[in-house]
Amino acid sequence: MPTNFTVVPVEDGQTSSPDSDGKQSGGEDEERPGLYSAGDETPGEDSPFLTISDHERSCDGNNMALFEEEMDSTPMVSALLNKLANYTNLTQGVVDHEKAESEDGVKRIAIKGPQMGTFIGVYLPCMQNILGVILFLRLTWIVGTAGILGSFAIVFMCCACTLLTAISMSAIATNGVVPAGGSYYMISRALGPEFGGAVGLCLYLGTTFAGSMYILGTMEILLMYIVPDGALFADKMDEPASQQNNMRVYGTCCLALMALMVFVGVKYVNKLALVFLSCVILSIMAIYAGVIRTVIDPPEFQVCLLGNRTLKNLDFDKCLKTEVINNSTHTTKLWGLFCDEPYLNASCDDYFTFNNVTEIKAIPGLLSGVISENLWGDYGPSERLIEKNLSSEATQETLEDKKKPYVFSDITTYFTLMVGIYFPSVTGILAGSNRSGDLRDAQRSIPIGTILAIVTTSIIYMSCVVLFGACIEGVVLRDKFGYSLKRTPVIGTLAWPSPWVLVIGSFFSCCGAGLQSLTSAPRLLQAVARDGIVPFLQVFGHSKSNGEPTWALLLTAGICEIGILIGSLDFVAPVLSMFFLMCYLFVNLACAVQTLLRTPNWRPRFKFYHWSLSFLGMSLCLSLMFVSSWFYALIGMLIAGCIYKYIEYRGAEKEWGDGIRGLSLNAARYALIKLEEAPPHTKNWRPQMLVLLTLDTDLAVKHPRLLSFTSQLKVGKGLTIVCSVLQGTFMTRSADAKRSEENVKKSMAAEKTKGFCHVVVCSNLRDGFSNLIQSAGLGGMKHNTVLMAWPSNWRQAEDTSSWKNFIETVRETTAAHQALLVAKNIDRFPSNTERLVEGTIDVWWIVHDGGLLMLLPFLLRQHKVWKKCKMRIFTVAHLDDNSIQMKKDLHMFMYQLRLDAEVEVVEMHASDISAFTYEKTLVMEQRSQMLKQMQLSKTEREREIQSITDESRSSIKRKNRKKEPTPNTLEVPGMAAIENETQMFHERNAKPHDAHQEKHSPTSDHIHMTWTKEKFISERNRHREASPGIRDIFNMKPEWEHLNQSNVRRMHTAVKLNEVVVNKSQGAHLVLLNMPGPPKNKGGDENYMEFLEVLIEGLDQVLLVRGGGREVITIYS
Repeated sequence: MPTNFTVVPVEDGQTSSPDSDGKQSGGEDEERPGLYSAGDETPGEDSPFLTISDHERSCDGNNMALFEEEMDSTPMVSALLNKLANYTNLTQGVVDHEKAESEDGVKRIAIKGPQMGTFIGVYLPCMQNILGVILFLRLTWIVGTAGILGSFAIVFMCCACTLLTAISMSAIATNGVVPAGGSYYMISRALGPEFGGAVGLCLYLGTTFAGSMYILGTMEILLMYIVPDGALFADKMDEPASQQNNMRVYGTCCLALMALMVFVGVKYVNKLALVFLSCVILSIMAIYAGVIRTVIDPPEFQVCLLGNRTLKNLDFDKCLKTEVINNSTHTTKLWGLFCDEPYLNASCDDYFTFNNVTEIKAIPGLLSGVISENLWGDYGPSERLIEKNLSSEATQETLEDKKKPYVFSDITTYFTLMVGIYFPSVTGILAGSNRSGDLRDAQRSIPIGTILAIVTTSIIYMSCVVLFGACIEGVVLRDKFGYSLKRTPVIGTLAWPSPWVLVIGSFFSCCGAGLQSLTSAPRLLQAVARDGIVPFLQVFGHSKSNGEPTWALLLTAGICEIGILIGSLDFVAPVLSMFFLMCYLFVNLACAVQTLLRTPNWRPRFKFYHWSLSFLGMSLCLSLMFVSSWFYALIGMLIAGCIYKYIEYRGAEKEWGDGIRGLSLNAARYALIKLEEAPPHTKNWRPQMLVLLTLDTDLAVKHPRLLSFTSQLKVGKGLTIVCSVLQGTFMTRSADAKRSEENVKKSMAAEKTKGFCHVVVCSNLRDGFSNLIQSAGLGGMKHNTVLMAWPSNWRQAEDTSSWKNFIETVRETTAAHQALLVAKNIDRFPSNTERLVEGTIDVWWIVHDGGLLMLLPFLLRQHKVWKKCKMRIFTVAHLDDNSIQMKKDLHMFMYQLRLDAEVEVVEMHASDISAFTYEKTLVMEQRSQMLKQMQLSKTEREREIQSITDESRSSIKRKNRKKEPTPNTLEVPGMAAIENETQMFHERNAKPHDAHQEKHSPTSDHIHMTWTKEKFISERNRHREASPGIRDIFNMKPEWEHLNQSNVRRMHTAVKLNEVVVNKSQGAHLVLLNMPGPPKNKGGDENYMEFLEVLIEGLDQVLLVRGGGREVITIYS
């Protein structure tokens, strides 16, 4: 449906100042002609439209003042349309740059704009490339060997393949402006850099080997038909080998000459293109004229047969055994080829003796009925005699027959070989798209010209198959080199007015095709190299001052020489068939993918396409690859696969908006929807990580080892989302967020962490982390485990938000049923480059949390860092537990889980709560009171901290040496160890609060409970009857009577458990512990942090683990 545009003129309603008017009008008059100068470049591929100059972005007058702030990024429609109208799509190396030097020596390049239409620019080049060496040198042999029906099937399959590919290519070519670069540009931008690079190099190799094939065809015409005496090697006993050696020598010389011509300047090749094209057209016309002539007057070409065997008509002139001259019988030259002596009584070959010599017409004519004899194929092994279906006296074939002048088949023939040899004759369909930069309207010319050329050449090939089979004798068709016709090409015998018309025409046609291959292949390699997707090819992107790719030409000549050294056109043709078939396969794939994805940018003007046609073409290409040669097909696919993986691993990252990316998005969407249908089974459960990072003041990752540990735990499997939060508003810190993401990505690359990165900006860190825990991930691909670092130095921090955010994160992961991993001393964890030779990973299984504690060490040991570490599992037995039975059950459980681990049961008996526990609890509660004073100023807070610290110290007396007890001092017998621990605990907690006050406080090595004299007298009176050797701890410390007994019990558990863990696992490389949950009452948050700190005190590398509320490991298969 056409779209109608209406242009509405808008007049300026406001009067501008004279200065502004003059300035604007002057600017218009002076600058408008220079808006689109010759120096404007064609747009880059990243630009959605075209490059708009700054002047064009400005708004004229005040009509568009509402949009004036957006003019920097969005152009005016008038400027955009003007730029589109003046856009010229210049070629890149297809037409030679004519150089012009001025008197001062400065080189200038004069470029002629595109002027070619459909007929000249697309139709004729495709015709010239399609109709070539195979038509002139091998089609008659294919018809004679495969038969008319088999040959028609071969031609139909190949032409159908190219027609379907042309339809797909037309859709791609009309989907937007086609820049200079042709087929490679279209395929690579449709399939992405990986596929584009693989297809580009396959197309390059196919074009290069096509040059080898054309040069070998040229040399075959030269040495067989034009200058047969120019052969350097001649061996009648091994004629195929000597022929290949001649082809190698002369082909190398021809390649050097052609490469030199291309190096001097492609303009000479372009000037000869019309000559070469004229030769092709004249040769085709001569063939059809000869066919018409056979109806009226068939040519007088005779074939000599001995019995039913075809003879080489090279060394004799008469097809007679004897002849009568002056009434006397004389032997002929043919007699001398089969007999020892030129006498009638000489000893002759048995087959020669028992069979007669006959002559048949090589070209019986269109109406002769020979078509019925040539319907079916005649395949056979190499060195097989070319025989006609006649009755003859059969004799035993001997090795001597090879010395006789019979016509033999040079290679083993079969149907699939015929397909591989014929397919290169239809590989010129990309010639028009390669000239996209020289076309007046590429979107119109490429589809019409290419499809018309394919239809025309298909009709020519199919008609030639039928006409050759209907006009030419079968044994002549199977005579590949025309030995039976005195070295006349078989197709030349059909040409009118003379076979030399076709010989000369085919010679120049093959020369021109070879030159075009040597011209286009280096430029194709240069285009791939300049894209930068294959790093080691960058050297081939350089060129001379006139744009000639010198280094690429040298590489092309070297690869072409490899094809020439093969020495046979029949062996080179299947090789280049593989590369072209792979290229056509990817063209169809690109169109099918784009059509099925229905991407918004897929709007081709060519409407006669469908995804089913593309898939049919793709299937046909793949089938023809394996039909032609399964061996070459596998090698070609291996080469393309290696190129793909290399580009994926080492190539430059390119974003071309390709269809493969769209296919990945659709596949990901489908997979996400399927994942969301049901939660994953326990067998498939693995930690999908959300890593919460903190950034320093420079926006760099504060704990990069957290990423290392993530990669070691994941080993490249599953989901990893690395997140961080910046405090502020997004409008003010968007640049910081972007820079932070780049820094995080660099750290992820350095630590080999594969995953996704996201940095959000939020008004406070607390809400930011909460939003990430709730919303990170997509659909069924969401995280189930949160990994974060332990907030070190949380006691000394003036801001309490760090540990409060930590506790809220614990609560939210619990509420979201997500597992939580907290790493203490994460900076001491091993890096990815370290290898732990020995050591253990200790698991302290206190409570069952779904089995995550057992699964994590197993996953870690899959990584090479932890591979040699042993796994130990500890569990705790109480007084009423049977520890022996527990150990047996744990052994069995590990066996059923298929985990190789040592198990140990640690007994923890009920014991009295020590004074050290009470002191810890007392200091913890006193510190809690201190931290609750949140409304105080900083100075008042420091004063409050000091007063609470002094109050705590009032119950402790430090001394440097042991002193005698005084009336005011009460010593507790048997508590020296507790006093030492209490002293250490107080010194550690008192130091950060006020270092200055610490200098003036007395120091001591021991701790005594210091009371006033009045307190001591009153306590002594109250416990007068008590034994002086028994001290009740509660009565010794009046402050302990007011402690929360729940906190005392919790602290007792933490202290006792810490003692056991430190005793058993202090030397372990990693200790995994059950992480207790936070209190439901937020008033006890400070105490919770103290409990955790006591629990992991004295351990170097600890991972606190809190399950997500579901089983993650199972004993079942």
